[in-house]
Formats: sequence, structure tokens, C-alpha cells
Amino acid sequence: MTTRMRTVDQTVIRAPVERVFRVASDVERWPDILSHYRWVRFLQRREGGGTVEMAAWRPFGPLRYPTWWVSEMTVDRRAREIRYRHVRGITQGMDVVWQILPGRAGAEVTIMHDWAGPAWPLVGALAADLVIGPIFIHGIAARTLAGIKRAVEHDERGFSRGPTGSEM
Repeated sequence: MTTRMRTVDQTVIRAPVERVFRVASDVERWPDILSHYRWVRFLQRREGGGTVEMAAWRPFGPLRYPTWWVSEMTVDRRAREIRYRHVRGITQGMDVVWQILPGRAGAEVTIMHDWAGPAWPLVGALAADLVIGPIFIHGIAARTLAGIKRAVEHDERGFSRGPTGSEM
């Protein structure tokens, strides 16, 4: 029987769902508001997503560990979901779902990661459950949610506004 690593990170953002969804799905601009992201770039674009390469730092006190992955990204505005399927990097095969739903205090944002772990004989699932999931994946996802929350609630650099500065 294959065990799967699952992580769930959640926050409430005091802003309209549409604004939060716009910022969360505009991944190329993440390095502007998320200091732990080194870069994000589309390798291939298509309607509703594409192949996206992401690189982030996972801080450990004064040290920073570099991480990198490539995902197939799908933006589903109707379902208010952004989905990723990791296709390259140590997390290949991981499924990620962002759900951005209306709540009483604003947008309720949940990031769920689901993964069988790396294809390492004997230790792959253990490494995913004990190290990769709780330390790396949760560490980066929690920082990403906190940064998007800060950017949207404080409208850093007009990030949640349209090209003319007007609310979209």
C-alpha cells in the first residue's frame, strides 16, 4: 500500500475573493511581493495556465536552502481553484490545489499538497512525511500565503489593482 504525504495550509484574507484570486494566479509577479521566491516564469503559456518554473528559498535561520520545480498550472476561475501538477524537480508527481472561497471575514484560502514522495527506494515516503512535507512544502506554502495576504490587504505596489491602477 502506498502512503501519501498531505499538507494543508490555510488563511483568511480580508479582501474580495476576485482580488485574492487575481493575485494568487498572477504567479510571475510573486517575486515582487514574496521575498522567498527567487523567480517564477512560464516555459509555455496556454489558455487558463501553462507550464511554469518556480524557484524559492527555504530559510533556516540565517541560511537559505534553494528549491526549484516545474509545474503544469491550471487556473479554474469558475471553481475558484488554481491547480498544479509538479512535472520536474524533487517533487515530481505532486498535486497542489489552491481553493479561494468566500467566507464571513473575507476570502478563505487553502493550499493542499498531495504526493506519494520521491521515487527513492525504501526512504521516499518517509522523507516526504518527515522532512520534505512539513519542513519544505509547508514552510514555503505558509510563507506564500502570508505574503499574498500582506500584499492584498495592504495593496503593496498596487499589486491587486489592474494595469491602470483601478480595481479590477
